[in-house]
Amino acid sequence: MNLKLRLTIISFLQFFVWGAWLTTLGTYGFSYKQWSGAEFGAVFSTLGIASVFMPALMGIIADKWINAEKLYGMLHILYGITLFLLAKTDDPTSFFWILLVGMCFYMPTLSLSNSISYKLLKDSHYDVVKVFPPIRVWGTIGFIVAMWCTNIFSDEQSFSQTGIKMGEMLAGIFSNSLNANQFYIAGFVAIFLGIFAMFLPKCPPPKLIAHDATWSEKLGLDAFKLFGQKKMALFFVFSMFLGAALQLTNMYGDTFLKDFGAVEAYKNSAVVQYSTMIISISQISETLFILAIPFFLNKFGIKKVMLISMGAWVLRFGFFSLGAPEGFGLVLIILSNIIYGMAFDFFNISGSLFVESTTDSKIRSSAQGLFMMMTNGFGAILGSSVSGWLISTFFTNPDGGKMWHEIWLVFAIYALIIAIAFAILFKHKHNPAVVAELKH
Repeated sequence: MNLKLRLTIISFLQFFVWGAWLTTLGTYGFSYKQWSGAEFGAVFSTLGIASVFMPALMGIIADKWINAEKLYGMLHILYGITLFLLAKTDDPTSFFWILLVGMCFYMPTLSLSNSISYKLLKDSHYDVVKVFPPIRVWGTIGFIVAMWCTNIFSDEQSFSQTGIKMGEMLAGIFSNSLNANQFYIAGFVAIFLGIFAMFLPKCPPPKLIAHDATWSEKLGLDAFKLFGQKKMALFFVFSMFLGAALQLTNMYGDTFLKDFGAVEAYKNSAVVQYSTMIISISQISETLFILAIPFFLNKFGIKKVMLISMGAWVLRFGFFSLGAPEGFGLVLIILSNIIYGMAFDFFNISGSLFVESTTDSKIRSSAQGLFMMMTNGFGAILGSSVSGWLISTFFTNPDGGKMWHEIWLVFAIYALIIAIAFAILFKHKHNPAVVAELKH
């Protein structure tokens, strides 16, 4: 099996084992388990909490002590085991702690998968800027396929109608916790992914620890020195702010569309009835914009591509603020979901490539972990906590309804301020030689 195919399988499964349960977690807790908001609400913070420290910590371990592919495989196997435990957990407090442990295993694999792909592609003399995005696009496809699989196997009827012995066998295994299938599916695939990754070409630590190394070097804290460099510090700060923007759209997109059901004229509209399908346009658009990244990076450079991403976030929120289930408002909702692909991909993937091209090879796994820490860690916590306070304090009507036009408008202004500040403060000239370095 050639290297590109193996990395494509890794990318597909990497996001499959997340997408199988992420978008249905709320329904599982509130509808199936009948847990209250107070009991279950905290589980949504596990992603951010785990991302604050685990990606950087695992990056340090990969840079100093353990082959990256071995560490990646072990983390996925442990993650799969925690998913099996989740499927058997009935207490919301226990569910929170088990999921937090699971996220501590899973979140570092996002940055590790990037580091592994970059190293192996470079070692094989591939053009990373050209080859990596088509590999990464299969991650988004994996996420979408996982959502479909979860829907297919979400109820007992879907099993009984298949007439397939495998379906009957699985139905028997899951008979006591059928709606927990999402965790079983993800768990089995995660363990397979972990074993598969163990047989990738070796990605050893860049160097052995010297006897005269400083304590900072021995502990693998070198990457944190990047915060002492003005350009890198600014990059990580803006990564946090963009991570907050991503959290806003993840938290409120589907709820926003569902709330149109409170309006008599819209309660039977397609936007309300099929809100999840409408939002899924966002994931589909990712697959297209990922493939456009090589052209944009070569043409405009990393800074301008990241700036384009920030402009796309302004449009994402702005179109939502003017959206409605009918007429031109519906067009704006669809355009908002299409533009999401550019908003998400152009910063996350170009940002990852920026880290790869501007940091020392000895600390690249650690640096990728810092990038993940700022976006999915501090960014997610910032976005969820501040937006929740803002909406409940200023944009909730006395009857409990949300002032969605004003909410999305404020988010659009927030993204615009970030974009302007980034354009002024972040100094980085396009150097084709740097992009060319990623190709070899």
